Order: sequence, then C-alpha cells, then structure tokens
Amino acid sequence: MKIILASQSPRRKELLALIVPKFEVIVSNQEEILNDKLSVEEQVTQIAYTKAKNVYDRTEGDRIVIGSDTIVTKNGKIYGKPKNRKHAKEMIKELITGDKVHEIITGLSILIEENGIFKEYKTYDAVKVYLKDISDEEIETWLDTGNAMDKAAAYGIQNEFCVHVEKIEGNYTSALGLPTHKVYDVIKKYINL
Repeated sequence: MKIILASQSPRRKELLALIVPKFEVIVSNQEEILNDKLSVEEQVTQIAYTKAKNVYDRTEGDRIVIGSDTIVTKNGKIYGKPKNRKHAKEMIKELITGDKVHEIITGLSILIEENGIFKEYKTYDAVKVYLKDISDEEIETWLDTGNAMDKAAAYGIQNEFCVHVEKIEGNYTSALGLPTHKVYDVIKKYINL
C-alpha cells in the first residue's frame, strides 16, 4: 500500500514521517479557493479534500492519499499568508488585540483505494492559541527572522515565535498543520505501523 502526502509543506512531511517512514510526496496543483458561504471548518475540510482528490485522481493502485490544509481565524476573520512585512505586522497586532486568543483549524482528508474499493475520510481539528503581550520591538525581531512570510497569520508556533505563546488547547501537531492522531487512527487500519 503506497502512502502519498499531497503537500509540499516541510512541517507536514516531518509529521507524517513520525508515523510512517516511507511515503511519496506529490504536490496538488489544485488552486485553493475559499467559499465564504461555508463555515471555516467546512472550508478547510473542503480544501484538504480537493488537494487529496487532485493527487488521488493522478495516481492509481492501492494507495492512501493524505491532504491537509490549515486556516488561522479570530472573531470570524481568516488570516492567510502575509503579502509583505507591513501586512505581517498588522496580522500579529490583530492577534494580540483584545482577548489574545485565536484558532488554528486544520482540515484533513484521506482517500484510500484498496483492492478496487474506495473510501474517504474527511474531518478537521481545532486548536486554541493564547498569545502573550508582544511589544513592537519583539514583533520586529520576529519579522527579522524571515520566518513569518510563508505562514498563515505570519507566525509559526514551532519556531522562534514560540516564546510569545502562552498556551494552546488542543493537539500540537494540528497547530503545525497535520493532525497526526487522526491520520494514525485511519491508516493503521490499512498498514502495519
């Protein structure tokens, strides 16, 4: 049984490698389109599904295709990747305004073909992140690392920004972009782990 990760994210690769030592990476060429008629949870689950389905449709044989997508949200607003440094700073300022709590929601879709039988799993996992007060100087220091620009909401919990996180409620790997506990529960039915 082949395992295929439909993502080029280095973090998702590292997380999947904690579960299975051998897998392929085939990047989805599906455009990510948000549908504001859906809830954030439905949107992120749908994007994860379209990524997985794009790769599933380009492959054949017994396989497990894993697609994932992550959205950061606060008070109904979705925070994508920043356009520039100024935008990144604005995002972080918004995240620390008010209650300093936001959510990271990661959608997960696993498509499986085994002996010609197709199965699909679609779900999501949500994590609450509580930030500390962050000074303008600290924000600038973070932005100087260069690690803000390729991340939703302009930060990554797994790198230098971690010092600004008071606590999280939920699964840490979901905050990183791949809910390993949910992936494990599905794929252990098909392969020996």
